[in-house]
Amino acid sequence: MDKLAKRLREDAERIDATISPQLDERISASLRASTPEQPPTPRQSGRPWIFWLASSLTGAAAAMALIAVLNLRDETVAPTPAVADGVSSESTGVPIFDLHAEAAVLTSPLSKELEALQSDLKRAEEKVREDIGL
Repeated sequence: MDKLAKRLREDAERIDATISPQLDERISASLRASTPEQPPTPRQSGRPWIFWLASSLTGAAAAMALIAVLNLRDETVAPTPAVADGVSSESTGVPIFDLHAEAAVLTSPLSKELEALQSDLKRAEEKVREDIGL
């Protein structure tokens, strides 16, 4: 990168960039034409402050109405069932679910399906090995 930067600097030093008086006059005229002659106008607000006040009050009233509705709602708590040992879920803090778990029985159709899947995997592996040349 240093060689490239050095070469670019050398090339830039060899460039003859003299500006003629006509070009300098045109550049100056363009710069004068592009500058604003009038000061910018002060920014005007879109709406009077009464609209901001009204929208704030409306939002606050809606929030208070929602809070009141949620607080007045009837919240009945279902009683928790007691466990056979006499320990309730309230005292332990752990919810108790009535689960009916059964052990899975592997039947012969499932074992045949497993064997078919394993043979398919072996065939696919062999096909990939042939394709990549192993």
